[in-house]
Amino acid sequence: MAEQQCDDSEDSDDSDDTAAAWEALVATARRTVADSLVVGTSGNVSARVGDTVLVTPSGVPYDRLTPDDITGVDLTGRRVLGTLVPTSELPMHLAVYRTTDARAVVHTHAVHATAVSTLVTELPPVHYMTGALGGPVRVAPYATYGTDELADNMLRALDGRSGCLLQNHGTITHGTSLDQAYDRTAQLEWMCRLWLTASSVPGLAPSLLSPRQLAEASERLRGYGQPRHPEAAGPTGR
Repeated sequence: MAEQQCDDSEDSDDSDDTAAAWEALVATARRTVADSLVVGTSGNVSARVGDTVLVTPSGVPYDRLTPDDITGVDLTGRRVLGTLVPTSELPMHLAVYRTTDARAVVHTHAVHATAVSTLVTELPPVHYMTGALGGPVRVAPYATYGTDELADNMLRALDGRSGCLLQNHGTITHGTSLDQAYDRTAQLEWMCRLWLTASSVPGLAPSLLSPRQLAEASERLRGYGQPRHPEAAGPTGR
């Protein structure tokens, strides 16, 4: 009987973690709209809890999502939670989880980042926060949305990085938590806006950081912020 009670308790804990992760995911998805990183239902957000990937559903406005709309798949893409169809960009999300230790992924159609993706093959290192993404941010070659080709292009651009641009499409970032993935998305959009602004001054070109300067910034950024305690990591930060 004691064993049964233990199993029931573990099931309850897993359920609580999943519910909390879904709540955080929906809040993050709504934040992308509030911060003008997406329009309508463009873009998508996911979080990994164990071997389940919670992901925003396709074509549903984020302000209408409720706890009952929870949508989850396993790492092969098979739906294991909910009845709604997952985002069409699921191949990109799953590719990240299968090849990294990411616990969250944020994909947006942010205006400045998307504009930069049409101009260059790599975002010039105009600011030291480039180091927070692992180095100069690459642009993944264009491919039709929702395809394995796009996911493959993205993985190559993400090699050694925690974010990249998608040509004529948008951005994708990942992190150990939804907060970290979202912060990286916001930083990437800001850097793209900064570069576009500096580049628009006639007769002048923005100064860029050298590889040495970026390496120094990256090293300092590794210790940035407050110490993180495991017990405070939350369901998407484990």
